[in-house]
Amino acid sequence: MNNIKKIRNLKGLKLRDLSKKANVSTSYICELENDSENIKNPTKQMMERIAEALGSTVPEVFYLK
Repeated sequence: MNNIKKIRNLKGLKLRDLSKKANVSTSYICELENDSENIKNPTKQMMERIAEALGSTVPEVFYLK
C-alpha cells in the first residue's frame, strides 16, 4: 500500500494538482491511490516523478507505512 493519497491530502493538493505537477494522468494516480492489494506496479521513473511532485522520497511515498 502506498501513501500517495495521505501525503497529497497533507500537502493540500487535489488529485488534478498532483497530476499536473508529476506529469502523470489523473486516472493513473487515482488507480495507484486505490490499489489496496498492490496490483499496480509503477516504474521507478513514475515513482520518482510522483514522489518529487509530493516533495517526498520514493520510500516515504511507496514503501513506508
